Amino acid sequence: MTANIFDDVPRNMPKEVVQTLLQAADMRIERIVSHGHASAPDFWYDQPQAEWVIVLQGAAKLQFEDGMVEMKPGDFINIPAFKKHRVEWTTPDEPTVWLGVRYADEQ
Repeated sequence: MTANIFDDVPRNMPKEVVQTLLQAADMRIERIVSHGHASAPDFWYDQPQAEWVIVLQGAAKLQFEDGMVEMKPGDFINIPAFKKHRVEWTTPDEPTVWLGVRYADEQ
């Protein structure tokens, strides 16, 4: 069975939507949809898994303790486990669609 990452993209949602597309023992693939969303001002992700994310549509800014990363379609980043980060900004005029892969960091 096939599917399309852009099918049924939610719009005007009160918070970011995370949908698990595939899960295995130490890995999870997610579609993340943001629409003008950002992390709460004092909130930082500090996850036990590493996360590789790519922006497929829209744009975003990720804040790390040591700087900001701007992302546009096609840009991807690998975030090591326990690297504090937050979503500073996502496009308000269209959904930002991300593909995220969470996995056990073997380091």
